[in-house]
Amino acid sequence: MSPQLSQPQPPKHNPIKLLTWSIATAMTLGLLVSIPREVAGQTQPPLSAQQSAELAEAERLSQQVMQLYQQGKYSEAIPLAEKALTIREKVLGKEHLDVALSLNNLAALYREQGRYAKAEPLYLRSLAIREKVLGKEHPDVATSLNNLAALYDSQGNYAKAEPLFLRSLGILEKALGKEHPNVATSLNNLAGLYESQGNYAKAEPLFLRSLAIYEKVLGKEHPNVASSLNNLAQLYDSQGSYAKAEPLYLRSLAIYEKVLGKEHPNVAVSLNNLAGLYWAQGDINRTTDFFTRGLAIQEQNLQLIYAVGSEQRKQNYAQKFSKSTNATISLALQQSTKNPTLAKLALTTVLRRKGRVLDAMTDTVQTLRTQLANNPETKKLFDDWLKVQQQLAALVYRGQGEVKFEVYQGQIKQLEAEQERLEEQVSAKSAEFRQAIQPVELAAIQAQIPQDAALVEIVQYKPYNPKAKKGEQWSKPRYAAVVLRAAGEPKWVDLGDAATIDKSVASFRQVLVYAPAFTQENNTNSKQRGGIVPKPADGNTPESRLQKAARALDEQIMAPIRPLLGDARHLLLSPDGQLNLIPFEALKDEQNQYLVQRYAFSYLTTGRDLLSLQTTAKATANPVVFADIDYEQQDTTVAAKSRGSENKRSIDFANLKFYPLAATLAEGQQIQKILPQTNIILGKQATEAAIKQLNAPRILHLATHGFFLPDEEVKPPTNDFNQQLDKTPALNVENPLLRSGLALAGFNNRQQKTDTDDGVFTALEVAGLNLRGTELVVLSACETGLGDVKIGGGVYGLRRALVIAGSQTQLLSLWQVADDGTKDLMVKYYEKLQAGKGRHEALREVQLELLNNPQYQHPYFWASFIPSGNWRRMN
Repeated sequence: MSPQLSQPQPPKHNPIKLLTWSIATAMTLGLLVSIPREVAGQTQPPLSAQQSAELAEAERLSQQVMQLYQQGKYSEAIPLAEKALTIREKVLGKEHLDVALSLNNLAALYREQGRYAKAEPLYLRSLAIREKVLGKEHPDVATSLNNLAALYDSQGNYAKAEPLFLRSLGILEKALGKEHPNVATSLNNLAGLYESQGNYAKAEPLFLRSLAIYEKVLGKEHPNVASSLNNLAQLYDSQGSYAKAEPLYLRSLAIYEKVLGKEHPNVAVSLNNLAGLYWAQGDINRTTDFFTRGLAIQEQNLQLIYAVGSEQRKQNYAQKFSKSTNATISLALQQSTKNPTLAKLALTTVLRRKGRVLDAMTDTVQTLRTQLANNPETKKLFDDWLKVQQQLAALVYRGQGEVKFEVYQGQIKQLEAEQERLEEQVSAKSAEFRQAIQPVELAAIQAQIPQDAALVEIVQYKPYNPKAKKGEQWSKPRYAAVVLRAAGEPKWVDLGDAATIDKSVASFRQVLVYAPAFTQENNTNSKQRGGIVPKPADGNTPESRLQKAARALDEQIMAPIRPLLGDARHLLLSPDGQLNLIPFEALKDEQNQYLVQRYAFSYLTTGRDLLSLQTTAKATANPVVFADIDYEQQDTTVAAKSRGSENKRSIDFANLKFYPLAATLAEGQQIQKILPQTNIILGKQATEAAIKQLNAPRILHLATHGFFLPDEEVKPPTNDFNQQLDKTPALNVENPLLRSGLALAGFNNRQQKTDTDDGVFTALEVAGLNLRGTELVVLSACETGLGDVKIGGGVYGLRRALVIAGSQTQLLSLWQVADDGTKDLMVKYYEKLQAGKGRHEALREVQLELLNNPQYQHPYFWASFIPSGNWRRMN
């Protein structure tokens, strides 16, 4: 019998904490591979042949994890590390040292991705096992202490980190001697902590001692030496000692390039650090050169987002690149009038990164869809993924029923975990069929901009000052815009403080959703398609409040942009942050004109969308309209075979009921008159099952109630269990695509349903529809354009789901809309489409007609719907 122990060895590559702007100073003591050794106090019963084979597999997986970790491929390593941990727990029990090792390794990977909440409990468990089995003074315990401290350091929790670092250092010096590489790592990490606190005098001697040990024991060209040189350089850089910092940065870069290869994430970070150094000294040419090289490597590494991980993991990974994006934008805003190269570099970076997770998810789903017919195994995986999403949506909206809240919550967590697991597999399977992705080039996007148009890319960014002290280099978020015409250089402009602008957005939305001529007092007959109408917040008339809010926001956002637009009359607008939630058409310029009178607007997630407008996918079915839906009951129906869903946000479902929308029947019938080949699905037949069977209809029009609430907490209906509690429990629904949706047949009776066809059509389910080739989706419901806003990632709601599903153009609303008014707007819209107008132009013409009608001048009536995606005429 030879029980196994995870023993820290001088690692071949001692991994460092990677950030995309600078290499942080806390280095973990590495991923460790177990080696056989007797351990006092830990006996192991004889293993069967199968158990031995399973442990050998866990060891092979751990070796693979080490290699991927050293290559910076954290997302690829995680599922393998999870599998190794599961095997070891099963064979060896939950308190074996090899389990502690696996816990440490998995935690280190999560930490690299910035998933600190997942890493911490794993580190704590690993530490507890080691202390129990090995005693409190063992080097492995020091490793765990160090890694946990490094995690707290990453989060800025210095008070928790320092005592752990000091205890780790004490154990290592005593057990391994004062010149062991792990002692050097411990010294480095403690020094980094003091540097973060601005205590440079304490940090420098520790950094120097750490570097001396590494050079002596590991040789002068080891990656740890490179990390140590980088960290010392950063210390001098922070103090403005640029002459001392530069040679250390350059030596660090040379080692990384030689030992790790020129595409490694650490090489990019090293290049970006040098760019920051030259920027601080005013050497803008060298700054531009080093940024260009660093960003190019990061683009190569960002491609991994397509291949691996669930959507949540993709988001975490993309977030790691935000600092270099912010720094590049800051530099462009400072220098772009003198330096067109920088203006182009910053715009290229934004166009490559903004909305990238949406791109990756869309690419994953659409790539797999093309393979389903010929790959039964792939089709089963895809169907399982869709099924678990439907089960999750049904469970959340049906409520807990007669089970205890804890049981209900557990069922949801289990389904969420299963969904994430399947999403990872879907991503990996899709990668097998994917074509190589070429980096986006500015010239290719510019070539897609029409002569009369301008791309207006708005970004929220954090300004960077390379001369400021560490910890003070990043300022509060601001908005900026860059304008690109069909010819010429991009032009940047800063728009101002994000919090101030967001406040104006909130004021503007407040006046838009409250219509002066449409209140409950003077119009009781026309139902609204969902939503809540807020009361005026002050005594001003709605007209004066509208005038003030529309002008104020225009002054902040559009006035600085207008001089850059030239003669452009069609604005291809890609907003960011809260600016995703307003219709720019309803802003008022200096002449007191609504912007809809001056410009045509087309909304994009990012200017990169222009490259995907030339899709070759073709619709395979006639237009489909869902209308006059019976929210009480449902029938079974057969439509064209297809899969689908709709997306909207979550709500307190205990007492929510929807009433019939009378005008939607006429809406559907009139659309059918204009487009005679339209298939109308009405009443009890307008079910989830019917919509999920659709197969790329040319147009999909849904005239129904929409719902959206931004809260993450859904209160379950009261039952006997909940009544016994002091406080009604609240369910935390994190996925925003579960918290938005549309009402279909049977919605009001969903609690009686036992399958997933419950009338609640969430955005999560919409993303699974087959709309590859669908030219237009109209959600003729309220608030379908809302969702969770993610900076640089767009709105997580129905529009996002429709893009993932493959639709080319989306028409959605930003606030609750009146039933009759919506019907009239929609009928006019389809008449103009049939007359050959463009998909966005048709809407603008209807908006201008309503604006010229004294009864409908308020933007509440004409500005609720905004067009996104392809603006051109339908085929």
